Formats: sequence, C-alpha cells, structure tokens
Amino acid sequence: MPKQTKNQRKLVLKVDPNKIYSLREASSLVKEITFTKFDASIDMAIRLGVDPKKATEMVRGIVALPHGTGKNVRVLALVTADKEGEAKEAGADFFGLDEYLQKIKDGWTDIDIIVTMPSVMGKLGPLGKILGPRGLMPNPKTGTVTTDIKKAITDIKGGKIDFKVDKTGIIHASIGKVSFSADKIFDNADELIKTIEKIKPSTSKGTYIKSIFMSSTMSQGISIDTKLA
Repeated sequence: MPKQTKNQRKLVLKVDPNKIYSLREASSLVKEITFTKFDASIDMAIRLGVDPKKATEMVRGIVALPHGTGKNVRVLALVTADKEGEAKEAGADFFGLDEYLQKIKDGWTDIDIIVTMPSVMGKLGPLGKILGPRGLMPNPKTGTVTTDIKKAITDIKGGKIDFKVDKTGIIHASIGKVSFSADKIFDNADELIKTIEKIKPSTSKGTYIKSIFMSSTMSQGISIDTKLA
C-alpha cells in the first residue's frame, strides 16, 4: 500500500474508530476524508442478521436513488429485432441478441447490467457460468427481465440500482460520488436503508440491520448508528 502523506494521515484521524455517527454526520464526513484526485464513489456496506444460504432469507431488491449514482451505467439489452429501436431510444449502450450472446460466450463482459425479455431468458441459461459470478444474470425480481424494455433501461439510467446480500450477509452498494453534496449523499443512503428495511424476511429473527458503514474509494469506513440512520 502506498505510504500516506501528512495530509492523508490528518484525514484518517478525522474519523474516530470508536464513535458511531449519525447518517447525516457520515454523509458530510465522508467528503472530508476523501483524498483521491478522481471523483470517488460513495459505498455502503450493510450487514444483515440473515442466513443467505436459506432461500427465505436471501435479501435482494431494487432501489431508485433520488439523485442517481453519478456513474454512467453501461447497459446491454438482449432483445429481439422488434425491440431494438425501443432499447436504443431508451439509451442502451449495446442492443441486439445473437451477436452479443456469442460475444459473451467468447468472454466479453464489458458491461454493468443486462436487460432482457422473458422470451430470451432460455438462451441465457448456458451463459450462467459467465454471467452469474459477475452479477450480470438478469432477474425478474430486479426488473431486468421484462416486456417493458424501455422503462427498465430508463429506470437504470436514471439511478435505479439492484442490491443483493452476499454469502457473508452483507449488502454492498454504491450510492453516489464524492462530488455530490452531503444532502444528496444522505438522501441516497437513507433511501437504500429504508428499502432494505421494508423487505426484511419474515423468518429473520433478532437484529435485522447489524451494522452500517459508509466509505469512499480508498477511505476508511465510517460506522453509522443503525437506530438513528
């Protein structure tokens, strides 16, 4: 790891590792402790009291961030010829079918999300080993398998993200950029937390949200009060 400069060490000291911050405090502090020269992403890590191995406790969903992510999300629309115009109009970066299925088979995954139609899903089965581990497999639950291709793409480009608890029980999500105002960071983080709370599995016992951390690219994590978030 590169050696920290004097200024970077000062920024690290701004975060008290023994303190739990309010979401409002963290949304301001994360901007103060970021020293990257590029517009760093703001990331959330939310640990849940669930067992992801149980199908009934697999927490996944979608959230429309009020201020978007600040990222250009590269969308591939795997659609039949009659839907290509719709996909293009909605802003898909790539659209088509057989040509892109072959590209993926050959190892191409230079995209962030795939949107497709129910009638096409059968063709994606053989690509599961490539798409699955990269989190690219479309899913009806996240709105990426739909007959309304235009709406799905428009929503994604407008800041809708999908999230899923990993095998260790943590949801990781990028909710903005350091260039966002503290209020915008707060609004996006708040919307994500509220959405996760709404879809608590009925089988989850005890504390549901165990911890919340906010960080930016290369900054340390800020611990957030789960009750006052």
